[in-house]
Amino acid sequence: MAYGQTGTGKTYTVGQLGKEDPSERGIMVRALEHILSSMSLETDSVAVSYLQLYLESVQDLLAPEKTNIPIVEDPKTGEVSLPGAAIVEIKDLEHVFQLLQIGETNRHAANTKMNTESSRSHAILIIHLQRSLKIKEETTVSIPSDTEHTLPGDLPLVLKSKLLIVDLAGSERIDKSGSEGHMIEEAKFINLSLSSLGKCINALAENSSHIPTRDSKLTRMLRDSFGGTARTSLVVTIGPSARHYSETSSTVLFGQRAMKVVNTIRLKEEVDYETLYKNVENEVDHLTSEMERQQKLRHREKMQLEKRLKESETFLNDLRMTSSMQIENLEKEKHQFEYAVKRLMQELEEKEGRNNVLSEKIVHLETSLNEKKQQQLESFSTTQILAETTKTYEKKMGELLRELEEERSRSASMKGHFNVLEQQLSDARSSAQFQENTARELKRELSKITQTFTSQVHSLEEKISQLVSEKELIYEELKSTQAKVQDEASHRQSLEAEVLRLKRSKTDNCAEESKTLCGMVRSGSGLGSEAFMHKSGNLKETLASQRVGLPNVLALLKSEELEVQIHAVKVVANLAAEDINQEKIVEEGGLDALLSLLETSENTTIHRATAGAIANLAMNVSNQALIMNKGGARLLANIASKTDDPQTMRMVAGAIANLCGNEKWHAMLKQDGGIKALLGMFQTGHTDVIAQIARGLANFAKCESRVISQGHKKGRSLLIEDGVLSWIMANSTMFPPSTRRHIELAFCHLAQNVENSRDIIITGGIKELLRISRESSRDDARNLAKKALNSNPAFLKEIQ
Repeated sequence: MAYGQTGTGKTYTVGQLGKEDPSERGIMVRALEHILSSMSLETDSVAVSYLQLYLESVQDLLAPEKTNIPIVEDPKTGEVSLPGAAIVEIKDLEHVFQLLQIGETNRHAANTKMNTESSRSHAILIIHLQRSLKIKEETTVSIPSDTEHTLPGDLPLVLKSKLLIVDLAGSERIDKSGSEGHMIEEAKFINLSLSSLGKCINALAENSSHIPTRDSKLTRMLRDSFGGTARTSLVVTIGPSARHYSETSSTVLFGQRAMKVVNTIRLKEEVDYETLYKNVENEVDHLTSEMERQQKLRHREKMQLEKRLKESETFLNDLRMTSSMQIENLEKEKHQFEYAVKRLMQELEEKEGRNNVLSEKIVHLETSLNEKKQQQLESFSTTQILAETTKTYEKKMGELLRELEEERSRSASMKGHFNVLEQQLSDARSSAQFQENTARELKRELSKITQTFTSQVHSLEEKISQLVSEKELIYEELKSTQAKVQDEASHRQSLEAEVLRLKRSKTDNCAEESKTLCGMVRSGSGLGSEAFMHKSGNLKETLASQRVGLPNVLALLKSEELEVQIHAVKVVANLAAEDINQEKIVEEGGLDALLSLLETSENTTIHRATAGAIANLAMNVSNQALIMNKGGARLLANIASKTDDPQTMRMVAGAIANLCGNEKWHAMLKQDGGIKALLGMFQTGHTDVIAQIARGLANFAKCESRVISQGHKKGRSLLIEDGVLSWIMANSTMFPPSTRRHIELAFCHLAQNVENSRDIIITGGIKELLRISRESSRDDARNLAKKALNSNPAFLKEIQ
């Protein structure tokens, strides 16, 4: 943290970039350079947030659209966080230069007598470091630990650290710095926050029981840095001139008191439940997918085995049918062969019978021949007859012999054919026996395959049941882990709620009634009259005695008594001024009730307080969306056209001005008459109303210019379409100095859009741009005017 008088080198010491010359680099760049050189990309992560505290409003320098960021304190650990701030992870030094350059560009600065670039806000660079550890390791850092670790050694651990580098705005005296107008307001808030910081340091140095950290947002943000659990270093800067003797001595005394503050540093080591949960979930998913894969594989194998079994059964059935058909055919052939053999045997027997008959005849003939030969010897006379008869018988015998030979050859051929038939019959019998053996072997193989498949199916079923039981165990462990995490979260939330309730019960007893009744009195609501105090006395006592909650207060908005409604609206308006209450008001239906009152009520006081409450809610981006979608801009414009009360107009103009700061709703804001309502309220001539009008136009023009420069939008400005440019040129000399700066900014942002060039030239805006570039008291307005004149060819042509 850098502390000292304005112009003594705090920003140079802390925030100097030093791109070209490394020796010129400030603490921010050097710290990030050292961190990046020592980190490991596998286990370490570094992210930064860059914020500024301007006019007691926390704004994001890396995302300028984020304004009025809430500050949240953990009631259990006391740790301070900014949930709405942008957190950007960095990997190299070039990225660091880009982010710091963006932050310095968006930071508020002004030219004073003591410093040409005086910082008008406190800049805070927050570096978030995180290191993931697979197992708990012994650390060599000599940091005391209050508790012993009782966690298992294999749980993933996270080491976290947060480094804050703070460039405080310099304290200044108005007579020396020459601040005027809006810069006086800036100096007032700067000195107020530095004064609160000094009070906290004094209280810590004196070991006081009460540390007033809630007096300023600066001390709330730096609560951990002094008297907390962090190491803190302080850079004190002073000027050498004797003219600033009092400021120098005050700065040195501040440093001496700060040296007496004792911080108790602590190692921040946490169990990474998120990583543990993800690992368990990934393991369950992996096991589930593996089990499903095994099931699919087993199912596929089962289907293949069933298919093979079916094919084997089909083949066996076909083989059985074929074998049975072949056996039947062989049986038929066997019967045919046996029948043919019997028939041939019969024929052979008949042939043999005939051969026997022929043989007998031959024998008989031979005997008769012999007898005839004897008779020839006895009778020569009959010789001739016998010779002829012999020849005849010899011929017959030759014929019979030939027939006998033929029958014998035929018998031999029949025997050969019979042998062939017997051989075929034996072959058929052997083939049938072989097929029967093959069928037996196939049956045995089929039985073996069936047994193997059955055993495999049983083993697969056992594995599947084992995997299912393992999955159920893992799911039970996961559910128990989730239940433990949820129990810890609910226990933590209950403790936080209890602490908040105790704190509120302690502070509400003293502050609720005075805050409710006096908050709007300071804003000019008119509740300070004795008549109202007399009439509403009983109501105040009732609310204070019952300690009504927010739902009851919102219910009073619908009361039929006007005074009750007025009092309830003012309570809601004061609650809406605190960031922590806005979300609760919207959740309980407070915004809907306020818009309904704005539409139905005719009371000027209700209009003023309701518009003020809506203006406070419109500081939040999410609330802006709800207000616009529910017709809030149209209702505000309607009130602006009907009322003559300057204070009501100031509240309405402030609400519309806050809505102008979000480019998403520009078109709807114009359509609902918001821009024309701002211009119409100028007729009141009231300084505060005109200041809010100028702020709204500046917000609108700045956001529109940024969107056009980023290439997200093209075309002529919506402000020019509603006559804002003509209005600015016609009334440019009527604005007070504090308001003129906002008007100059709005005009310069309109000049950045090339599509607006023709309108600016026609209305004589070139002369106004030249005047702003030379005479404006704001550096940013002068720079914007010079940029528009030098970059626009049409403007250059008109100047020539």
